Amino acid sequence: MEEAIRKSAILIEALPYIKKFFNKIVVIKFGGSSLNDEKVRSMVLQDIVFMRYAGMKPVLVHGGGPDINRRLLESNIDTKFVDGLRVTCEASMGIVDSVLVEVNRLLVSEINGFGGEAFGLSGKENNMIQAIKRDGPDLGCVGSVGAIDTTILKRLTDTNIIPVICPVGKGEDGKLYNINADEAASNIAIALDAEKFVVLTNVRGVMRDKDDPGSLFHSLTIETVDHLIETGVIEGGMVPKIMSCLTALRGAVRKAHIVDANLTHALLLEIFTDKGIGTEIVH
Repeated sequence: MEEAIRKSAILIEALPYIKKFFNKIVVIKFGGSSLNDEKVRSMVLQDIVFMRYAGMKPVLVHGGGPDINRRLLESNIDTKFVDGLRVTCEASMGIVDSVLVEVNRLLVSEINGFGGEAFGLSGKENNMIQAIKRDGPDLGCVGSVGAIDTTILKRLTDTNIIPVICPVGKGEDGKLYNINADEAASNIAIALDAEKFVVLTNVRGVMRDKDDPGSLFHSLTIETVDHLIETGVIEGGMVPKIMSCLTALRGAVRKAHIVDANLTHALLLEIFTDKGIGTEIVH
């Protein structure tokens, strides 16, 4: 009886959020090592299916870094990063594209297996992610987002189908470009006028002391985030994730969240409970 009462209390707590976010788009970026953990991946995808049945319109953008690293190693191609971006020669680009398509098919299959209805897309198709070759040091086939065509995405979300997107873009030169998944996801969130942008990662969120989970910031403003970057509290691999959140917010997305994908049903806890479980960033 106590367990049933506890469950009913959770459902009642979730009700205002279900009403508030009904019919709203939430763009979720999922990548890194968590994507390769079958248990974690299953929980994340089940959460996304739950969101869909609760009336939200989730859009999933994924990476595939560990699988790409493995495939490049098998092909005797060195992996090199500059400022967090993978240097991508033409041979590497072919492998990146191939691996991301495989990951995409897996995610679509598993979402459908959990009772959702998903459709896989690559940004290179139908001019969806229009890429521009990055300036600065020569990274090869690495691009930034020039524009997003949302035609197909809106058709899918309007019919309650979950788009699953891999971040490969095509330039005006007809070449394929490797797009950072955080950047692709934040730009897609802006283009779709999303209610929320969620970055799933392998840390709790933004912490004052990265070794102390108790120092987690549950909520931050854009101004506070800028200060934390300036003072070095936010550093290293957290910076590009935070910058993608700021890009989304400055593009009129309502809220951004950084959440640890490894926590049990982290997405649901962040979106449907009062306190949440990660770090939310607001205007």
